[in-house]
Parts: sequence; C-alpha cells; structure tokens
Amino acid sequence: MSRRAFLPRHRRFLPRIVLSLALLSSCSLHDSCVAPEPAPVQQAVCPPAPVCAPQAQATPPSTPQVPRLEAGTWDDLVGWREERFTEAWGAFRESCRKLSGREEGGADWRGVCAAAEAVDPLDDKAIRAFFEARFLPHAAVEADGRRDGLITGYYEPLIRGRRARDAQNTVPVLGVPADLLIIELGDLYPDLKHRRLRGRLAGNRVLPYWSREEIDARLETLPQHEWPGKPLLWVQDPVEFFYLQIQGSGRVELPDGSRVRIGYAEQNGHPYASIGRLLVEAGELKPEEASMQGIQLWGRTHPERLRALLNRNPSYVFFRVQEHSEGGPIGALGVPLTPGRSLAVDPRYIPLGAPVWLQTSYPNRPQPLRRLMLAQDTGGAIKGGARADFFWGFGKAAGEEAGRMRQEGRLWVLLPKAKEVKEQPSSRLEPTHKTRSPTVFTAIPAKDGRARPERPEVSTDE
Repeated sequence: MSRRAFLPRHRRFLPRIVLSLALLSSCSLHDSCVAPEPAPVQQAVCPPAPVCAPQAQATPPSTPQVPRLEAGTWDDLVGWREERFTEAWGAFRESCRKLSGREEGGADWRGVCAAAEAVDPLDDKAIRAFFEARFLPHAAVEADGRRDGLITGYYEPLIRGRRARDAQNTVPVLGVPADLLIIELGDLYPDLKHRRLRGRLAGNRVLPYWSREEIDARLETLPQHEWPGKPLLWVQDPVEFFYLQIQGSGRVELPDGSRVRIGYAEQNGHPYASIGRLLVEAGELKPEEASMQGIQLWGRTHPERLRALLNRNPSYVFFRVQEHSEGGPIGALGVPLTPGRSLAVDPRYIPLGAPVWLQTSYPNRPQPLRRLMLAQDTGGAIKGGARADFFWGFGKAAGEEAGRMRQEGRLWVLLPKAKEVKEQPSSRLEPTHKTRSPTVFTAIPAKDGRARPERPEVSTDE
C-alpha cells in the first residue's frame, strides 16, 4: 500500500470535528446565564426575566507580527556604488536560468532576465545601471522592527573516508532510509501546501523518526541490513562528519586520491540543536571559543564525552552521491553555489533566486563586507527575515572563515519593479533541492516535485 494511501480518509472526520466544536462553543456561551424553571402555564404573571452577568466584549485576536520587506532607495545601500558587479554577474545569471523557467512566479523574472542578455558582463557601470533600472531595494525587517540580524557562514568541507569499512573508517555516511515516511500535508489541506511531516510507521500509527541517539544505537545493535539507511561511504572522524551534516554537502577523499561529492538528500525530522550553545551554557567554552574550530578541539580533548554531546542534537542528515564537478555544490534553488556570492536565507521571507545586498563585516575583524549576493540556498538554522548564511566555498581556508563568522548585518532584497512585496509567499519560489540540515517540524519550503527540517509538527521544505 502507498505510504499516503491511508491519509485521505481523515477528511471524513472534518465535518464532525467542526460541528462538535460549534456545539461546544454554543454551550459554553450560555452556561454563565442560567434561566429559572419555567412558570406553570396557568399562572397569569410570568416571573421576571433572569438577569445575566454582562458578557465581556470579545477582543479580536491581533495579527502576529512577522518579518517583512520594506521598500527603500538605492542611497540606503552602503557601498553600492563601489561594488564590483562583474564578480556577481555569473551567479545572477544562474538564478535567472532557474527563475525564468518556472511556471509559478516565473513571469515576474522573465522580463528582467531577458533584458540581462544585452548587458555587458565585463562592465560594472552597465550592470549597476541594469539593476537600478529594473529593480527596487527592500530592507529585510524582523518581526520586532529590527533591521540588523545575524550573518553566519558555511562551506563545503573535505574529509577522508573509503567505500568499505575498515579499522580506521567506522562512521557510516547513510543514504535515505526506506522506512522514512514523508507526508505531504498539502494533499489533505490546501492551506498546508508545502508543509510536510516526517516520521515512520509502527503498525497503523505514525511516530517520529529515530533521533540521532536512536540511530546511533541501531547502528551498533542491529545487523547492517536493518540499519536506518544504506551506507554510501565510511569516514574516519565523527566530529568532521557531524559538521559535514551541518554544512549539508561536502567531499570525501578516498585512499587513491579520488573524491566523491555528497549532498543533502533528507533529514530525520528532528530539530537542530546547537552544540556550541550547549557547551557555552555548561561552562565548557567561552562564547568567543564556540566556533567550529573551538568545538572540534573540545571534542578531541574530551573523546569520552563527545558522543553524548553530539547526541544532544537530535537532527540527522541523510545523503546522496552527487556528480562530481569543479563547481560549487547544488543549493536549494537548484543551481551551483558561487563562493562569496551565494547566500542561504529563509525563503518564507526572501524569495529564492533574488539578488540581495549584504552589509556586514568579515569574521573577527572590523573590515566591512558589503557586496551583491544571490539567495540560492536555505538552512535549518536560518530563520527570520534579517538572517543569512554566507557561502565561503570549498576547503580548509573557507572553513576557517565560515567557522568564525557570526556577524551583525543587514540585508536588502532587490525585487523586480513589477513585483509587489505582498506577492512574495514562499510557495511561489520553492526550493528545488535541499542541501542544508533543516529544523524538525518547523516551517520550511519544499522542493519541486518531491518530498530542510524537523518534529511531528509541521515542516515545510528547504
């Protein structure tokens, strides 16, 4: 039977639930006002009508504040006129290639992307004029009105491993488990389109999928054919692999020097928990020490406590082998990421593919980092309007920058002039791929045509 075959029957119960709620609310409305027993019919005088306590005036629920985009001017973009636009032009054309071909939301981008064909890719002034003529900048604003948000970094790591297990390579890189159940809630309720539930079947019940700790226990106690996922590769270092899961993609170098690229395929539906924050709260690290490098050093210094720490993050990422190329990994938009020009965002508030002007600083130094970026990826920890993850590229140097980046910054989203901000729901520009660990049962946008995060609560896929 199909994994979804049992779901549509739930619709039969909706009318009963709605009717029951209506009856209950009707009863509760009148319980505070009880009428006396009716007088006998033969009495000429009826008793006075009951006096009810005055009902409190119902206050309509206030609309919750959410992150938003606010229109601005080009003068608001600090450093805009000094930008080297030619360095971002290739990444912009990659976004155009994807956006202009989409059925939903593509019409707004086809015109500007067609006009881009006539722009000289080597002329900074011509490219700047193109953006100023065709786009308008909008500030990303958080729900509380703040324009300053958190800018972090990520990269594509290189770790060592092999195709078969041996004494040194004992950590499996798992593919997607056959028993991972993905329920598309939009099939039942249209208002939950692009939301999905991850879990597993136990008889006729849907339960949360195994957590990281439970998966590790099953790897130790069960025969390999019963493992949650087939091993694609085996790697040496559990800390390096943990961070590869957080980055969402990476390369594994084999003993013969060849490399295999792996990328995000799915996730177990549990929420991501920051082990760096846990170490700081426990007094194990100072806040300034809680970088990727500091956490890795802590793990190697306390190997007996490492596993318990890693299991405090219940999220677990499953991978797929990708075609190896010299370009960047494939982001949520479905295009290769460009080092220093691709940005991971929350697509509920910033449309995937859109140009974004970033105003922040370099990691651990006051030097300004202001440049044109492209919203081409998502991430489980990237939540909010003024929140972004800067893609540094591949290898150790990129990892050094990414691991230390935790800067305050601002984002200006460039939208085509014909496009209204209110017409920017995440469902119009959904991710086509997912490369980063999402967050369990929270909302994240979904990939086109198939089933980024985490809980049997509701999640939308990055």
